[in-house]
Amino acid sequence: MRLHKYIAACGYTSRRRAELLIQAGRVLVNGKSLMSLGTTVKQGDVVTVNDEVLSIPEPKTILFNKPPGIITSTHDTHERLTVMDYLPPALLKVGILPIGRLDRETEGLLLMTNIGELNHRVTHPSYEIEKEYVALVNGKPAKNALDKLAAGVQIENHKTAPAKVLQTVPDGNNTQVVLVIHEGKKRQVRRMFEAVGYKVLRLARTRVGNIKLKGLEPCGWRDARLEELRGLGIDYDDILKQHSSFK
Repeated sequence: MRLHKYIAACGYTSRRRAELLIQAGRVLVNGKSLMSLGTTVKQGDVVTVNDEVLSIPEPKTILFNKPPGIITSTHDTHERLTVMDYLPPALLKVGILPIGRLDRETEGLLLMTNIGELNHRVTHPSYEIEKEYVALVNGKPAKNALDKLAAGVQIENHKTAPAKVLQTVPDGNNTQVVLVIHEGKKRQVRRMFEAVGYKVLRLARTRVGNIKLKGLEPCGWRDARLEELRGLGIDYDDILKQHSSFK
């Protein structure tokens, strides 16, 4: 297994962050600093990051109902509250990390796991895992604006993949729009609506793949069910096999 994948599988950090740690010389394999991203590890190798010996934890995945106003991160340099501040110590000890991000003011369903490969497959756009949002936008979006969202809109130098507009519901002078995307660019839903002339006043994620937020109070969490994870369509049994191969 590649070293950066092993670090992610241990629940220490993301693959990308692991690559940066390797290049910075913060990772040791059997006591030696190996800064090549092509480094592989095998069973019996001892991997340490910042003097912490890593090991593959028992797999754990949860659903968390993120409230607005907190950061989706493991820590914050400005000492703002993060999603980790709302989890019990037992979850923190097994290396639970957010799967993707919700921006500070976005609320709703956040999956969290210590399985690096699961994190990768849910977030990578090539797996096309649907994310469903309910956006409260100003005014009443015109049909041509919604058609543009469905076709994909230009955000800086990136054209978004086609979205699904499932429903529009009047809400006073505003409108609730149910939108489904499978990408995860920074503040993507907000920027998509801005690109067609509307402002998102409130945003909540209600579904990831087949997994729905229903029944969780704000700041509440529960374990993901095996049938939910298998229902994501990303071969969860294969993910578990990979995760356990170095235990």
